[in-house]
Amino acid sequence: MDQVDRILDQWRSERPDLDVVPMGLFGRLSRLTSHLSAQIDKPFEARGLNAASFDVLATLRRSGPPYALSPSALIAWTMVTSGTMTNRIDRLEKAGLVSRAADPNDGRGSLVTLTDKGFALIDDLIGEHVANQHRLIAGLDEAESAELDRLLAKWLACFETDKNEG
Repeated sequence: MDQVDRILDQWRSERPDLDVVPMGLFGRLSRLTSHLSAQIDKPFEARGLNAASFDVLATLRRSGPPYALSPSALIAWTMVTSGTMTNRIDRLEKAGLVSRAADPNDGRGSLVTLTDKGFALIDDLIGEHVANQHRLIAGLDEAESAELDRLLAKWLACFETDKNEG
């Protein structure tokens, strides 16, 4: 029994009329998210980053050469507000990990580009990040991991459909 089981048992005793199965699912997801977030953030923090700055650098790196995107493209990929993105870019630029320049294809726009320092950092860190993720799912065998991924994708699709976007 885990802590969530004990909580569910208490509710079943006090309110046997309630179906608390979803409460167990959400309770476990919440607790698991806390545990995983703490472990996922450790490699970022060791390099002076946080999950948000890692996300921007990773988005730029996976975009391919020339590793540059407009702020609006970064916003779309990371799903944050323009003010939040501006703050993230400012911090990364101050650290010498990205640079901003006028977009040659759009006189009104700008491009955020990985610097050599930013490229080296994210290229090294992404390998460590993926290895860390493998470590974190080691409690599941390959079939369990695939099934969990399938179920989570199915559930997520209930919220992220074309009709729900934007």
